[in-house]
Amino acid sequence: MTGGRLRRVAEHVDDATSCLTYGDGVGDVDITRLIEFHRREGRLATLTAVQPPGRFGGLVLHQDQTKVEHFNEKLPGDGESAWINGGFFVMEPGVLDYLESDATVFEREPLERLAHDGEMSAYRHNGFWQPMDTLRDKRVLEELWDSGKAPWRNW
Repeated sequence: MTGGRLRRVAEHVDDATSCLTYGDGVGDVDITRLIEFHRREGRLATLTAVQPPGRFGGLVLHQDQTKVEHFNEKLPGDGESAWINGGFFVMEPGVLDYLESDATVFEREPLERLAHDGEMSAYRHNGFWQPMDTLRDKRVLEELWDSGKAPWRNW
């Protein structure tokens, strides 16, 4: 599992601050700023919080709840409550102490315990972020790349 894979690289980390990503999301996250934020916060782990791209348009209903007043085109997320784990992390070696075995799912108990212990910061990324979890996601990213408008390509 994801936590078990992290445990397996522990011998290569030593006492260094490390960056980690799942590899199934693309973003224009400024890694230098992410690391600076992590150092300022002084916690064991920092994740990048993103608002998922809107997939569906929304409706604004009249107070009688039957009349449509207007449409909102695909808005990112759902306001302040829509922040999710974007999969870009900065971590101190102490995070490895939260990983019990190869069966540990990093996104479950370790991240939950880090948050509970006050050792997890969230760096809010307001730029581009797109998952690549489905065939639809893959096509969106390929269209951006093929059009020459890939926001993550900054070299």
